Amino acid sequence: MMTQPTTALTAWKRNTRRHEWLVWLAWLVTISAFIVTWQIMNQNTLWFFLADAPEQIRDLGGRMFPPSWSYIHYLWGPLWDTLNIATLGTLIGIVIAVPVAFLAARNTTPSRRLVRPLALLVIVASRSINSLIWALLLVAILGPGLLAGVIAIALRSIGFVGKLMYEAIEEIDTAQVEAIEATGASLMQRLDYGIVPQILPTFFGVSVFRWDINIRESTILGLVGAGGIGLQLQAALNTLAWPRVTMIFVVILGTVVVSEWVSSQVRNAIR
Repeated sequence: MMTQPTTALTAWKRNTRRHEWLVWLAWLVTISAFIVTWQIMNQNTLWFFLADAPEQIRDLGGRMFPPSWSYIHYLWGPLWDTLNIATLGTLIGIVIAVPVAFLAARNTTPSRRLVRPLALLVIVASRSINSLIWALLLVAILGPGLLAGVIAIALRSIGFVGKLMYEAIEEIDTAQVEAIEATGASLMQRLDYGIVPQILPTFFGVSVFRWDINIRESTILGLVGAGGIGLQLQAALNTLAWPRVTMIFVVILGTVVVSEWVSSQVRNAIR
């Protein structure tokens, strides 16, 4: 004899007066914060300039189209520089981020009181500063050029890769590591056979994903003198050569689309 499955019914409970007041208070605080921040954000806005914004958009669109297709021959070199900035910067960032991640993870750090906080400080400092700001500082120190762009991308990548890697290290299956340790394996052997195989998929996925992001970020570093196609974009903007600006946008868009496709293919292959 078959019995019908029973489903547990959740008992309905009326909200208490205190809970209702807390909900209303939360809504009041949220709306008040929105109003205050909106007023602060727009206190210096000249709204009459927005009246002819549609006309300005149409005028600028007319100047930017059609793109200057003949200008594309001058973009291959800067585009290659941009790809090199992204690739070399990503590689340098990964080389530094991996040991930092092992020092930051609770289950691999040699000291939770001293070494781990220092490693976390490196990760947080890297993630707190945008690559464009790093490029500004490095151009002032090293001078304009590709080197400043490569180091800026590397410094930004350390925090991104390091954070995701140390979280992956902390989430490994400890039983596998304990089994290897029980055989009398050394520290390096435990790392090689117990930890590294578990985090390799995360490592490759994060590295390729960061490389994809760095290609996008490298396209604008030239605006502050760090080399790449951004230099051409800055020159075109300064001379109001809008058809060239459109052509540069097209090249950047195509590059990002290709890098996104490559990144997705690699991530799918390692799953």
